[in-house]
Amino acid sequence: MQVTNLHKSFGDIKAVQGVSFEVQPGEIFGLLGPNGAGKTTTIAMLATLLRPDDGDAWVMGHSIRRDPLAVKAVLGVVPQEIALYEDLSARENLTFWGKMYGLRGTKLRQRVNEVLELIGLSDRANGRVGTFSGGMKRRVNIGVALLHKPQVIYMDEPTVGIDPQSRRNILDSVVALKNQGMTVLYTTHYMEEAQELCDHIAIMDHGRVIACGAHEELVRLVGQQTRLDLTLNVDAAHVLAAWQSIEGVSRVSAENGLITVLADDSNLVLPRLFEAATPLSARITSVDIREPNLEAVFLHLTGRALRD
Repeated sequence: MQVTNLHKSFGDIKAVQGVSFEVQPGEIFGLLGPNGAGKTTTIAMLATLLRPDDGDAWVMGHSIRRDPLAVKAVLGVVPQEIALYEDLSARENLTFWGKMYGLRGTKLRQRVNEVLELIGLSDRANGRVGTFSGGMKRRVNIGVALLHKPQVIYMDEPTVGIDPQSRRNILDSVVALKNQGMTVLYTTHYMEEAQELCDHIAIMDHGRVIACGAHEELVRLVGQQTRLDLTLNVDAAHVLAAWQSIEGVSRVSAENGLITVLADDSNLVLPRLFEAATPLSARITSVDIREPNLEAVFLHLTGRALRD
């Protein structure tokens, strides 16, 4: 997949601004960013559900602008929203959607059974979807996208709002799809998912790709800096200016009562933070030290934490 300079606006809102990246066959490629970053709009264009204002993309050699039907033929899409009939069973839902893909007879029955096995719901095949948990519904949703054996699958935040066990099942399913040779484009705002699953990651913010590469390459953008998350007994504004001026501190930000500091060496900087806070009548009430990760990369690039 090759994506080149995609743009999409809705009135005055520039949802996607010049997004470009390339996905290699058989890899899991992540779009990581907070809600509102433009991930879903990008997916919608790549699925030919929205026409770009400018730019183009090629999926298995097919242009999303000039040959959308060919794109759809090689593509499976798992949307954020559940697209199932709750009065039907899992098997009936898959059978219905399989017919929409043109499957019939023995081939359809065989493929439905294969998909039920893949998503781990063979034992609940005849259960009504309306009685399923959120995680089980999402697994059926994924199954629908796999019925026609697509070469590429888009998964738009498939683990939002589900229990840990179902989330683990879905993440394992994504790895299984890759192991079968499928190319996966995976959007998430969960840093740990991107780190665990993705071969390459594009970090999005405000409709733009602000960094792209393998996890190790992205983490190198912040060097060996360590992230410190701290809370105080007073408002963060009391210490921000003083802490920003401390030697070894590269960035300080505050959000919802949590202060985040990027530092070259936490062992040297942490005592200095305590020393600077004392004359300001501020007391540090908690400290969490984290090694460099994608959260630190996003903070380094935007000055904000990567949160929902």
